[in-house]
Amino acid sequence: MFCIDGLIDRQTDRHRQTDRQTDRQTDRQTDRLTMGFGRTVARELSRLVKPGSVLILTARSEENLRSLEVELAGSEAGKSGLLVQCVPADLAQMEGLQSVVSASRAAFSEHIDHVDSYLSLNVTSCLCLTARLLQALPPRSGLCRSVINITSLCALQPFKSWALYCTGKAAREMMFRMQLVARSSTADPDLKKTFSDMFSAGQLLTCEASCAKLMKLLLEDSFTSGAHIDVFDL
Repeated sequence: MFCIDGLIDRQTDRHRQTDRQTDRQTDRQTDRLTMGFGRTVARELSRLVKPGSVLILTARSEENLRSLEVELAGSEAGKSGLLVQCVPADLAQMEGLQSVVSASRAAFSEHIDHVDSYLSLNVTSCLCLTARLLQALPPRSGLCRSVINITSLCALQPFKSWALYCTGKAAREMMFRMQLVARSSTADPDLKKTFSDMFSAGQLLTCEASCAKLMKLLLEDSFTSGAHIDVFDL
């Protein structure tokens, strides 16, 4: 059984960050390259799995999910017994997570409240508290602001049976590192220009090229579990 998340449809999010025409153009260019990755993975997996396998497809757009379901049902894999189940859900909401967990019959469903509580206490609350304090004490002459993160080696490497602890420490590590480079809560114009220039120069991977490398990696089965593998190293 496979669960595929984020199939397509970023159309409703394209204009949330800014109303400027140049920003909208950059957003559209990024969307063209990202919104079909999950769909591409689903297609490729459907060709590789054994008859009788189940694909759990989830995205916010039910229309796009049903379209893919029909496509896969009419494919050779679908005719050979591939089962496709669609779960329209917003994974930013607890209801969305619960619907996917239920559909997938995942063993961790009974622990999801514990996971949410742990991360809310150790990551979300820390992020919100730090942001509020920095806003309340803006930079000014004579004021020295220091934010200290009490961390551990668990932020950098995994330890057996400490999944949540390591996850929380790693999230906080990145969060505090981001404070060094983040200038504001809005979109960074330099970063947007970088991606726009890369798109214009044809330097961004297509969904098909990226997915082909993923399938090659999985079929060769020579990678180390948990390793971070750069797509350009494949």
